[in-house]
Amino acid sequence: MTVGRKLLVGAIALSGLLAAIPAYADVKAGVDAWAKGDYARAVGEWRPLAIAGDADAQFNLAQAYKLGRGVPLDPGLAESWFRKAALQGHLQAGDNYGLALFQAGKKTDALPWLEKSVARGEPRTQLVLGTMLFNGDGIARDFPRAYALMTRASASGLQSASQTLAQMDQYISPADREKGTALAQQYALQATPAVPSRSTVGQAGERVAGRPAPQTGGRVDVPASRVAEMPRPTRLPPSSLPARVDAPTREPAPRPTMPKPAPAKAVAAKAAPKPVPVKATGNWRVQLGAFRDQGNAETQWSKVRGRLRGAQPFYTKAGSVTRLQAGGFASKAEATRACSAAGVPCVIVAP
Repeated sequence: MTVGRKLLVGAIALSGLLAAIPAYADVKAGVDAWAKGDYARAVGEWRPLAIAGDADAQFNLAQAYKLGRGVPLDPGLAESWFRKAALQGHLQAGDNYGLALFQAGKKTDALPWLEKSVARGEPRTQLVLGTMLFNGDGIARDFPRAYALMTRASASGLQSASQTLAQMDQYISPADREKGTALAQQYALQATPAVPSRSTVGQAGERVAGRPAPQTGGRVDVPASRVAEMPRPTRLPPSSLPARVDAPTREPAPRPTMPKPAPAKAVAAKAAPKPVPVKATGNWRVQLGAFRDQGNAETQWSKVRGRLRGAQPFYTKAGSVTRLQAGGFASKAEATRACSAAGVPCVIVAP
């Protein structure tokens, strides 16, 4: 067969594949059906397009297998479709593919995908990579970076990250906390979360797509599962090693018990930072810690309020954790100066 004839046969085969896709198959139509609870119809819309190589349809089909809606629950197939979409540059698929690999125990394969996702500020992958760094699980142990990523995940509202961070606050050395806090601030400034051009905003609860406005090509996708689906770490036995945070599992579990590490070496005392006067008229805040008991948060405030004159304390509940925040800063620069003056681990919270 000549080269020209081979090309002709290939073109005919491709046109036949495209012709086999039903005329009704459309990603947005599948999203509309999904929003109405007609999962089988949604899968029927997406499957032929996913087979033909559409990344949005591949991501949506992976979501269906991940959640067991319209198809049997199948984590293996979900991982496979997430991979196909991720390799085409689908950002949400890349996030979910890294998480799927981690949950399947393929931590070495998961690591590069988690790193890419973390760089964009995805809270779920910050939680998982922070856990790996804290445990030295598939990656060199790095307490400051683990603390920084857990701080960023907590600031986004991820409850399991807040609970783990509260434990870290008690057992990571002050020097590592200080380094981690500075690194978290650096991550906050550098994060450039990418918004996919064809994504949708999920509804509360199950976080499935609603009826979005048409976008590029009229195609949209089902967003990643809500961060609240990431379960809490499991309880750990006492150990002479630094505390270990288990990988998230599907079922909620008690918070970990974390043994105290060896006492940190004494460091030279630093000069107390100068108080930062505040006109309590702005909406910027700084977070000064997360505590299991509000009484501990109030004690922390009594220690730092003299350095943040005029700032107002806020005790924000996040599940069983109370976040101590100070507000009234007029700008990000003013909040940054306040963090430097507070003398405790501190994270900037935007309005």
